[in-house]
Amino acid sequence: MSQKKTERLNFVKRFCKNKLAVTGLIILLVILLVVLILPFFMPYTEAEIDAVAFNSPPSQAHRLGTDTTGRDVLTRLLYGGRVSLFVGVVSTAISVVIGIPLGLLAAFYRGWIETIIMRATDIFMTIPSTILILFLVSMFGPSIVTVTAVIGVLGWTKFARQIFGTVLAVREKDYIEGGRAIGQRDSVIIRKYILPNAIAPIFISITFRIASAILLESSLSFLGLGVQMPAASWGNMLYNAQSITILKDCPWMWLPPGLALVVTILSINFVGNGLRDALDPKTSLQ
Repeated sequence: MSQKKTERLNFVKRFCKNKLAVTGLIILLVILLVVLILPFFMPYTEAEIDAVAFNSPPSQAHRLGTDTTGRDVLTRLLYGGRVSLFVGVVSTAISVVIGIPLGLLAAFYRGWIETIIMRATDIFMTIPSTILILFLVSMFGPSIVTVTAVIGVLGWTKFARQIFGTVLAVREKDYIEGGRAIGQRDSVIIRKYILPNAIAPIFISITFRIASAILLESSLSFLGLGVQMPAASWGNMLYNAQSITILKDCPWMWLPPGLALVVTILSINFVGNGLRDALDPKTSLQ
């Protein structure tokens, strides 16, 4: 068995030893399958109104009841899960696509490139991100696209700094000098030697960033600056259940999206912790 296959097998074994991580991964897969597939079989759409069932408790017709407008809560919960997960995954992908190349270039070439990129990173990190996000969303108008783009564009600094620090350590290794000595191009060295040895910690950060982005989208939607009606997200479902009367007498309107958020965020964090432990070379298989 090759060394790479052995390393992968050991990684899987270490990850599977973490019961919380495995449980979190299973829950995430179940949530993903449910929100992607189940809406096709629902008798309602996310914006469809039942004219005779306003603010009604769970029943055979509406398994999780209806909201104040007469929309089916279960249906909106499923569609809202799609939106929340979409924002979390796509915004994180945007951050990765921006941050990793910039951090990689800064660490590999150093000099004036490092100065420009890392000073720009420092400037972005000194600005309160939540306030800036609120300002940009207000300026461009709240929508799924705007929220996703703004969260993604403003989240690149963490990935840039992380890959910068990792590549600084890797670029001084003997095999990098060996690649330069035999005349390999920078692009080849980066692709074959730098990235494979520097990218692993990024996967851990990606999981935590997805969780953070989902929470941020929910916060924006809760404030009325995120996903707008009639589109559903877990955040704006909670936004519509702010009144004391609803909180007290209609738990079916806020409890499902609240629990969905808690379970999803916890599961992602468990997976992230499992990846961190599995990638730690000090972790033993025992």
